[in-house]
Amino acid sequence: MSILQVQGIHHITINGADRQTSIDFWQGILGMALIFEQPNLDDFNTNHLYFDCGDGRTITVFTDETRKPSGEPLPQPEGSLHHIAFWVGQATIRVAEGRLKAAGFSSTGIRDRGFMDSLYFRDPLGLLVELASYKFEPPQGYTHAQVLTRAHEIRLKRDAPAIEEADVADALLALSAM
Repeated sequence: MSILQVQGIHHITINGADRQTSIDFWQGILGMALIFEQPNLDDFNTNHLYFDCGDGRTITVFTDETRKPSGEPLPQPEGSLHHIAFWVGQATIRVAEGRLKAAGFSSTGIRDRGFMDSLYFRDPLGLLVELASYKFEPPQGYTHAQVLTRAHEIRLKRDAPAIEEADVADALLALSAM
């Protein structure tokens, strides 16, 4: 059996509503610069917007001026997208709830996930969006995934249901000693 080697997310494409709603949200609320736009090369009746996520990768949005936002939560059938999460710093997540509220978006407030903080809200089309912020920086030469792998091993030895801050602290200690 052959396997493939994925190297990361290239881009994610969202079916948007009209052009301005997409620009107002992705650029105006989330601060992603509109890099360029062109027709959808598979359907010239649809526009294709490209936004910079901040790490050199893109979110793209298909827009159509006949589609309008409903704001209702999107259906969640099997195989559908549950939510999209964006990495933000601790300072950003701490001010996000107030800034989203001022822009007319309600949120869950910050939720402590042990190794990270999360805040959820819906885009104008009903897509669930998460702002996620790690509570740690990996040691030099290691990735967040490597720290979490080690923290998971520690969690399993404790027979705990989820990774906690102490697991991350112990993983950081172990990796720093290597």
